[in-house]
Amino acid sequence: MDPVFAVVGHPNKGKSSIVATLAQDDTVAISAQSGTTQVSEALTLVQGDARYSLIDTPGFQRPTAVLAWLKAHAETAEQRQSAVSAFVEDAACRRKYPDEVELLTPIVDGAAILYVVDGSRPYGSEYEIEMEILRWTGQPSMALINPIENENHIDSWTRALAQYFKVVKVFNPLQADFEKQLAILETFSHLKEAWAPALTAVISSARENRAHQQTQSIALLASLLTALCGYQISQKVLKKEQASVLKPAIEKQYFTAMKNMEFEAQENLKRIYAYRKLDSHIADLTFDDDLFDTEQWIVWGLNQKQLTIAATVAGATAGALVDAGLAGQSFMLGTIGGGLIAGGSAWLGADKIADVTIKGLPIGGFEVRQGPIKNRNFPYVILGRYLSMAFALKNRNHARQDRLNIQENDLSTALEKLSSAETRAIHHAFNKLSRQKSVDDLFSVLEPLFHLETR
Repeated sequence: MDPVFAVVGHPNKGKSSIVATLAQDDTVAISAQSGTTQVSEALTLVQGDARYSLIDTPGFQRPTAVLAWLKAHAETAEQRQSAVSAFVEDAACRRKYPDEVELLTPIVDGAAILYVVDGSRPYGSEYEIEMEILRWTGQPSMALINPIENENHIDSWTRALAQYFKVVKVFNPLQADFEKQLAILETFSHLKEAWAPALTAVISSARENRAHQQTQSIALLASLLTALCGYQISQKVLKKEQASVLKPAIEKQYFTAMKNMEFEAQENLKRIYAYRKLDSHIADLTFDDDLFDTEQWIVWGLNQKQLTIAATVAGATAGALVDAGLAGQSFMLGTIGGGLIAGGSAWLGADKIADVTIKGLPIGGFEVRQGPIKNRNFPYVILGRYLSMAFALKNRNHARQDRLNIQENDLSTALEKLSSAETRAIHHAFNKLSRQKSVDDLFSVLEPLFHLETR
């Protein structure tokens, strides 16, 4: 039998949220209203060749009456487990206590117990009745204290739960990081030794999947940067007048396509991290203004002074004036004077990031062409936006149902955390992309950026 966990407890204590987080499934129904889960729902999480199941159960509704029934059918402790089995199979009990029958059935069938309480609410003796019922099942169990609103009552809950459960953990399904999620499975591998090999395999596969998600994210970014930096469209016409009329349509088509490519990459990033219904928002990418007069481009990419540093490191302007080995030192902002800033302006490209051009063709007729973008800030802007979303998705738990609002990041700070060699490689690569030249192994150049959180 594969490991199976029944998530049980009083209504409205975050059981469904815990299932959503542990299963990495944002489609699990979660509501602040009691009774959202009315029947037991099993979710099987497959990790490589290993798997385990989580069962979201209804909350206890009439535990006092249920415990009285059980006591009437068991005179000794040895009979208690059999009494629980008889309870879930009794036709009258199914009609009278449907919620309790639903939540106890998977436990009788062999599921381990994850008992959930709200650590922001005071402990009450009424919970002892349902904890006693769970103890009668004889199944391995763990208590999870979910601090839904605050942590004010965690200590009292911990003392009480320790009387009924071998393991008590504080677990916030909205904030628990990846390792804390795996710790739940690791604990059960000790509570039920028969499951240890399967759970060890699940944990190992989960870490491998996490690494694979990151690999996919980097590959997606490399593909997006290459596509956007090299994108152009053109249309041939017979007369110059026709070309002039066509210019606005070509420009609109071009920028719409660029925005759509970025949007599709963002949606693919959600799918990589197993988000199927997440609503997210990021400010539209603005293309039609002067790069340095557009505040949005400054906050997502690099400012003019930082771009000059990038130009220097890439060897595009006055490269001999600055030791490239200083590339990782706060962007060398204190060592760069106004003269170099002025010198770097030519490196940055035209005022407009992608003007429409009309060219006469040797064979007759004219061509209207838009793109590619040549301004050197463009790949940094795409990088800043992508990293903001990638880090937000990676660190977000699937139990959260609020909208994901992507805020601008400080790209310069991120780059400062890299080694000088890593920073220099990025500047060289982005310099090539801005000139529509291929970059060998762009994946390896971008990879250090995705390890920043561990530095």
